[in-house]
Amino acid sequence: MSALTANTRRAVEVRRYPVLVYALVPLVALVLQAWLPRVLGNYAWFDLPLVVTVYFALGRRNPIEGTLMGGALGIFEDALTQHAIGINGIAKTVVGFLAASVGVRIDVENHTIRLMLTFLLSLLSSAVYVFIFRILLGLALEWSWIGELSKALGNAVIALLVFPLLDRFKTTD
Repeated sequence: MSALTANTRRAVEVRRYPVLVYALVPLVALVLQAWLPRVLGNYAWFDLPLVVTVYFALGRRNPIEGTLMGGALGIFEDALTQHAIGINGIAKTVVGFLAASVGVRIDVENHTIRLMLTFLLSLLSSAVYVFIFRILLGLALEWSWIGELSKALGNAVIALLVFPLLDRFKTTD
């Protein structure tokens, strides 16, 4: 009986997707993130680019790819909003790196683990955002923990719906 080493186990479990999925899913997430808050107003408690970053970072299990995807989605999200350019980029870069690093260490096929990771990484993204906005930039920010917990819960619920849908597009080698 042959034992799989960590490197071969990781290579077997890395998810792959068609190039069109890599291009369209983040684009749709960015468009919806820019459009839905205008329609829903203050009731928009979600961050679709964050959910997409977490999904692809957990699936690909490559910290560099997770970092780059999070940074790119965050920068584009900042460009579509009235925020300072780079704040969401930094927050999503940290989340992408940590999600991919966790994906290397533990089995992320379990829906409960995905739910908890999305919730915790959403809170971390909010904490980094607030830290940059208040401490580093010294700007005033209307912010509450209850709102951020609601946003993290909304992201986790969206992840429960979106992750199984995106799992259907993965390809096998």
